[in-house]
Amino acid sequence: MASRQSTPRATNRATRPRRWSASRKTPAAQEVLANTLRLAEVKMDGLDAIFYPGGHGPMWDLADDENSIVLIEDFYNAGKPVAAVCHGPAVLHRVTYQGEPIIKGKRVTGFTNSEEEAVELTEVVPFLVEDELKRLGGRFEKAADWADFTVVDGRLITGQNPSSSTSAAKELLKLLQ
Repeated sequence: MASRQSTPRATNRATRPRRWSASRKTPAAQEVLANTLRLAEVKMDGLDAIFYPGGHGPMWDLADDENSIVLIEDFYNAGKPVAAVCHGPAVLHRVTYQGEPIIKGKRVTGFTNSEEEAVELTEVVPFLVEDELKRLGGRFEKAADWADFTVVDGRLITGQNPSSSTSAAKELLKLLQ
């Protein structure tokens, strides 16, 4: 299965390898990272799904990025799966489907308020993922802090925290089979 990586500004992530784990130093990973696209260049044609990883970055780089919002809406409107993990679900906060927030009435999860408190960043982030998903009408579910927990509602897949990355990816692969 092929994948593409993109960022709002498409910096070549292969220029900082000493900070990465061994898995990012493999030739295959270096190839992907060296060919990072600008998000504005990504089109859904030829792609089967979209996956937003976590980390705090998406809250600033992607949550209000118009290219990201349009891309998610295009995928979802075309019946393709949308997945996000940890802080990744923050990218859904301005996405709509049929005139309503995409998560309204949907079962969702993401980085919890208590997990944000544990990392002492509640006063740093632009919003708390849990609070925002609830405010938008999402039916927020969570497990114990740092537990692997993934929620699937139709073609929307969300994972609670970094521990949920693998289970969210596996759920996405199930939808693609």
